[in-house]
Amino acid sequence: MPKALLLENIHPDAAQSLRDHGFEVETMKGALSEDELIDVLDGVDVVGVRSKTSVTARVLEARPTLSAVGCFCIGTNQVDLEYAGKHGIAVFNAPYSNTRSVVELVICDIICLMRRIPAHTHHIKHGVWDKSAAGSHEVRGKTLGIIGYGNIGSQLSVLAEALGMRVVFYDIEEKLALGNAHRCATLNELLEQSDAVTLHVDGRKSNTGFFGEDQFNHMKQDAIFINLSRGFVADLDALKQHLDSGHLAGAAVDVYPVEPKKSGDAFNTPLANEANMILTPHIGGSTLEAQESIGHFVSQRLEDYWFNGSTSLSVNLPQINLSGCKGVCRIAHLHDNLPGVLARVNHVLGEKNINISFQSLATEGELGYVVTDVASKPSEATLKALGDIEGTIRMRVTH
Repeated sequence: MPKALLLENIHPDAAQSLRDHGFEVETMKGALSEDELIDVLDGVDVVGVRSKTSVTARVLEARPTLSAVGCFCIGTNQVDLEYAGKHGIAVFNAPYSNTRSVVELVICDIICLMRRIPAHTHHIKHGVWDKSAAGSHEVRGKTLGIIGYGNIGSQLSVLAEALGMRVVFYDIEEKLALGNAHRCATLNELLEQSDAVTLHVDGRKSNTGFFGEDQFNHMKQDAIFINLSRGFVADLDALKQHLDSGHLAGAAVDVYPVEPKKSGDAFNTPLANEANMILTPHIGGSTLEAQESIGHFVSQRLEDYWFNGSTSLSVNLPQINLSGCKGVCRIAHLHDNLPGVLARVNHVLGEKNINISFQSLATEGELGYVVTDVASKPSEATLKALGDIEGTIRMRVTH
């Protein structure tokens, strides 16, 4: 029976789905350090994590029998994708499942900051009746600047326009503008006209420190700033300076450069004393609906990979979308992308008079992946010959 380990309070539907498909499943609430993760992965075939547990090359090297990693979140920067791919460990994520939840929180933050709800709430809590329209605005007619026009940014664009906002966006890749959104040629062009600026960039290392003093300087007077993307992309010290100086009217931050490993841990930030400030504990995608959807989506990817060899939507392996086996058994062969590997696989099978019922090959970068359904059960000698083909990384046989 294959074994799965799920960390960080992954939705229980994921564990149940894996159990229903024949996995032995263990769950743990918090995130783990490298050493702790190495210890608990003994005998584990697939592991599920969220954003706090780092599946490093050291972890993967220590547990080479691990077959797959499921990231029950959008990002995959917590996994060493290159090492995993080169050693035949598939990585899956949920790039779309919590998009709506993040977008709704951004809309909520924009409205609350424009109306100075955090500042008014603070006054009421401290016994001060401050009924004033000073600094409060409707969002209708205001300009929203979206930095990063991917799944989240583009859906946010649609909802913001529905509220009557003018939308501009900036992205380093070519993106189709939705509705009446306008693409800015430069980041500064966006910053200089936006009443609200929101970050939706990915977790690549090159985005570290992406938004700092220079970018804050280019923002409009009394604009608001929102970051629900990654904690390391924005300079929070620079943000505090621009809030304290009165340049910016407010901000919402959901992600931080360093975050606690588990819920309930102590956490401090110098932004806590800012007047018109919304601080949330990395809950952009944390709704019951989103977590349930993520649980279903990623567990299904892991099940399809384990039982069918399907790499559809894998982030680090060549992608082949597979259904059930069309023969007696299925041979999934991951290899270096070298010339002639497919011919060698077929030569081995042909020498043993094994007929091919189905075959599919995909290559991507340095990796190749060929899946072959055969009409008769291969012998151990045949499997050894397939495993001895030059460039073989990993081979699995399913029935």
